[in-house]
Amino acid sequence: MSTILLKPQDQVVFSDLEGGEAVLVDMNARRYYTLNETAIFVWQRLEKNTSAEEIARELADTYDVTPERAAASVQKLLAELSQRNLLTSA
Repeated sequence: MSTILLKPQDQVVFSDLEGGEAVLVDMNARRYYTLNETAIFVWQRLEKNTSAEEIARELADTYDVTPERAAASVQKLLAELSQRNLLTSA
């Protein structure tokens, strides 16, 4: 897993909704993205400058999934968020 710390771009606004969902709004692109409970978990830790490795460990502990599955899920989400220019290097 990458050791590069990622953080949310400044132009991205996070809004937590009821029912285990949230949205990200990219103010520059004028687009929004819905997040599920797991993506919210990851995003909130990115806001605290938590490494991908630590996020995966916490995800595995919290959601009772294997460390390998947690790491793969985190990497996939980080790749998607980066591709949409929602993350930058910390």
